[in-house]
Amino acid sequence: MADNQQLNQQEEKKLYQREVHELLKRRREELEALKKSGVNPFGYEYEVTGYSASIKKEFADDAPPKRYRVAGRVMSMRKMGKASFMHIQDQEGRIQLYLRKDALNELYGHIKLLDIGDIIGVEGEVFRTKMGEISIKAESFELLAKSLRPLPVVKERTAEDGTVVRYDPFSDKELRYRQRYVDLIVNPDVRDVFVKRAQMIKFIRDYLDEQGYLEVETPALQPVYGGAAARPFVTHHNALDIQLYLRIADELYLKRLIVGGFDGVYEIAKDFRNEGMDRNHNPEFTMLELYVAYKDYKWMMDFVEHMTADLVHHIHETYEIQIGKHTVNFKPPWKRLTMFDAIQEYTGIDISEMDEGALRKAAEKLGLELEPAAGAGKIIDEIFSELVEPKLVQPTIIMDYPVSMSPLAKPHRSKPGLVERFEIIVNGQELCNAFSELNDPIDQRARFEEQMQLRERGDDEAHVLDEDYLRALEYGMPPAAGLGIGIDRLAMLITNQESIRDVILFPQMRPEGK
Repeated sequence: MADNQQLNQQEEKKLYQREVHELLKRRREELEALKKSGVNPFGYEYEVTGYSASIKKEFADDAPPKRYRVAGRVMSMRKMGKASFMHIQDQEGRIQLYLRKDALNELYGHIKLLDIGDIIGVEGEVFRTKMGEISIKAESFELLAKSLRPLPVVKERTAEDGTVVRYDPFSDKELRYRQRYVDLIVNPDVRDVFVKRAQMIKFIRDYLDEQGYLEVETPALQPVYGGAAARPFVTHHNALDIQLYLRIADELYLKRLIVGGFDGVYEIAKDFRNEGMDRNHNPEFTMLELYVAYKDYKWMMDFVEHMTADLVHHIHETYEIQIGKHTVNFKPPWKRLTMFDAIQEYTGIDISEMDEGALRKAAEKLGLELEPAAGAGKIIDEIFSELVEPKLVQPTIIMDYPVSMSPLAKPHRSKPGLVERFEIIVNGQELCNAFSELNDPIDQRARFEEQMQLRERGDDEAHVLDEDYLRALEYGMPPAAGLGIGIDRLAMLITNQESIRDVILFPQMRPEGK
């Protein structure tokens, strides 16, 4: 039975490949026919004066007709003898074209050589058809790009309530990520995700600029990587004959700028971590990092809480948005818990006084598997990440972490053994990480040395010791608050996407055929 099913699938695949081959062959024949008739199948330019949604919005039945030059990709066609209808898709949506033989003369003969996917430009007046659809009555058209590959066929129907129902969608996730260009063409909702992502980044940049903070750029290639617990990508610089690393964070360079006298700096940049891939992780990702002199983590809590709430309201015009099956309310104030209190609330175990041995036993009792090299900080992180974080749906600030988990954060001013650090968790995901920044170079060196001991035990994500950064601290860094926000994860929340790959235009993929 299974063998027969496999044979049937193979036959279907061969039939599909033959059909595609025939379509590719036919389109190239059309290409040659267009060339022979004197048509350039790949135009040089076309002046566009109107876009689909704006044209429809501005149209009025009782107003004099307006003329537009529109351009876009042909998404549907009804070819007839003396008149044809098409829908083209531009950056705003779709609009119908009405093409008549008596208006286009010899140009009308070229329509038979057009296909879905071709890009054309059309000039004409806008009007409403007898069926009530706002359309462009073509007086001229130009072929701007001949499509040599057929698009996946996605059928659409507009329901009585005006909603668009799609059939046979281009829904294979892996194929969509590999061929994002096709995904954007046939799945208009995908384009909206990336429009919202761009709006989100612009809002954040404007928000920080209005506070007087300076946007800067720091090295992506670094001789010593640091600022996070992660494995780096390694490369070689031929001219200098040295090993370099793609940055895993911007932190240590941005804090060098605080040492240099800037009171507030930020960077929205690509970081790279040579780690596993899942719905929340891509090896290449975008981070916002912000450092403000003379502030602490309490100030930063309020700042990021209000910035994020304002961002959500800016994009959605409400503080409440749907994320998966949950309605999440971003309106301040948000719930605040210490890390130890959160673990006790969701596991029933108080770990606040436990040493590494007791922590390991508690974690094993809770059913967690630990790496032999895991120190106290990593064990606590595992307990929190596996048993607490997934249960935090509404925006929650988790604060006051153990010093062993935070080698770059300032010691807590009233709780020995802890640091002034917080994370924001939304819908079971870490959204940001922030500290009162450690500015004591002696303490920082001791923390780095502890991290190097963990590396010797086999923890290859432990921090490395950065002598130049320590030298910068020895010149004196003012008290400062630091913040890192994962832009991709924020975009997942803002656009209600399940995977980080859905908010990255070209996510990392295994090479085809591997």
